Parts: sequence; C-alpha cells; structure tokens
Amino acid sequence: MAIIHRTTLTPTKLELLTAWLPGRPWYLGGAGEPRLARAGGFRLDDPAGEVGVEFMVATDTAGPEPVHYLVPLTYRGAPLDGAEHALIGTTEHGVLGTRWVYDGCHDPVLVTELLALFEGRAQAQAQSLTDTPDHEIVRSYAGSAPLPPAAAGDAPSAEDDKDATGIAVAPGLTLRLHRVLRPAPDAVADRPADALGHVSGHWELPDGSRARAVFAVLHD
Repeated sequence: MAIIHRTTLTPTKLELLTAWLPGRPWYLGGAGEPRLARAGGFRLDDPAGEVGVEFMVATDTAGPEPVHYLVPLTYRGAPLDGAEHALIGTTEHGVLGTRWVYDGCHDPVLVTELLALFEGRAQAQAQSLTDTPDHEIVRSYAGSAPLPPAAAGDAPSAEDDKDATGIAVAPGLTLRLHRVLRPAPDAVADRPADALGHVSGHWELPDGSRARAVFAVLHD
C-alpha cells in the first residue's frame, strides 16, 4: 500500500513536467512554456512497496484551448538501470529524500501493475489519499490468456508517436497509452471495438466540469 505523505517536493512534479513536456512528440503546445495544472488521475500500488506509481492528468492552458495530457509517472529511491532516456528529473521529497522521477511507460513496475489493472488483479487508488480505492476508474479485459508481467529490472520498449505511447508487452500484443486526452462525446468512455481491453478515467476541466476518456488500450 502506497502512503501519501503531506510534505514538500523540490522541484514540484509540475515544474519537472514543464521542462520535460515540450520535448515529447505528442506535445501540442508551441514554442512557449506550457502552463500546467494537475487535473486528475489515479495511482497503483507496487506490491513490493518500493516504487511510487501515478497516472497524472495535466492540463496545459498556455494556448488558445486547454490540452489534457496523460503522464504516467514512477518515483524511485535510486536510478532505474537502462532507463536514463526516460528520466524526467530528480526531486527532493521532504520525507523520503531524493526521488528519481521517470516516464512510467519505461518502468517495468508501472507496466506490470497496469496490466494487472486491466485484468482486475490490481485496484486503482485515489491520487491523493492513502488506501482509498478509486472506483471511477473503469477497466476491461476480453482475452482468455493471462497477461504477462513486464520483465523485472528491464525497461520496457516504449515508442512515442504524435498521440500515444506504444509498448510491446508480448508477441502480437501491444499496450497503447493515450497521451493527449479528448473527452468522450457523452462523458462515457467504453472499450473501443477493436481493443482487447481498456482503462478509462476522469479528470476536471478548467471550467470545473468533469470529463472522461480512454486512458489505455490493449491490441492484439
């Protein structure tokens, strides 16, 4: 169970993301610096209790229209071997000390626990509360075979495109995380017809209303 500490982070997560986001292929902003606010998300527990796992929705209001990004993050007490390219930055945690913050698509713990969420073996947790399930996160898996965990200690092979990040989790099976979130037309985010499984979630829009969208899908 992850414990949410009420303490300081220096620099903050949003400060780290402000510097990191403009370099992503799926970033839709211009040459200026993004103006980010945390709009929602959820957490997953690392069974070993070593790695923090968070799926943050960050809204950029620097442009004419707000843009909503899904940013999977992991927080570690030491560097992850082979994932130097995925390091977002380091931050000083008021309780835990130095934390290495990674793009979680390249972290085997996040990928393994996300696959467990698809199957219903893991429970989404509230983003800012300890030991509090988030029952608004919806998941499905229509496959018959158990999903394999990511190889422990190895950074998954993840590739970005202009909308998403794709991760090969097994031969013929791809996990795709939507990086730019667009609210579902009727506030219901169902499993796409061509997907083997999905995870959908919610976040808050700048006007105070709430939106939902598909966060991640599995394709065979």
